Amino acid sequence: MTLSDLNKLLAERHSCRAFLSNPVPKEKIEQILTCASRVPSWCNAQPWHVTITSGEKTDRFREAMLEEAATGTPAPDLPFPTSYSGVYQDRRRACGWALYEAVGVERGDRAASARQMMENFALFGAPHCAIISSPAELGSYGAMDCGGFVTAFSLAAQALGVATIPQAALATYSPFLRRYFCIPNDRVVLCAISFGYADKDHPANGFRTGRAGLSEIVDWVG
Repeated sequence: MTLSDLNKLLAERHSCRAFLSNPVPKEKIEQILTCASRVPSWCNAQPWHVTITSGEKTDRFREAMLEEAATGTPAPDLPFPTSYSGVYQDRRRACGWALYEAVGVERGDRAASARQMMENFALFGAPHCAIISSPAELGSYGAMDCGGFVTAFSLAAQALGVATIPQAALATYSPFLRRYFCIPNDRVVLCAISFGYADKDHPANGFRTGRAGLSEIVDWVG
């Protein structure tokens, strides 16, 4: 693979917010996982563990997740950001309004924005969901290593024509996820990745986010 190939893959990858119901063959999922597991990790600890749903198990989980989000109390294992300010808030808002514009949610329509937010817990209709966890004892470094795994998973999936969306929203209900999937108490639930084949005709997939230029993210020394 050339740098041009990698750039093309990165440019094509996006957070898919509407999926077809067609399942991804298990052999293809195994390819994605094998590729993602090659990422570097602190002391080669490879802290990621993945719980993957398919078929009717995904549908049952989707229903249970929607119920939990509607009636439960958020309790993430990792503290969520205390705030977004400056350029981070600007980028967050730009992404949110681009999505709302794509799906026809008008500014100030709280009911419509709430319905769109709940699509997170419906897994955006994806036929598969992966729950990512890390040993609690590895702390921030385990979480950082798992971030690399999530990125590699998304890129490997894209290379095979499989769409993804890494989701922090599901991890706001970490105790529920731990109970539902029998995840041991000594592991931290970090995020989920909903994945499958993109519904390319759905308006939620009709926009792309921008990226900051090098002048915004790099300080050159020497």
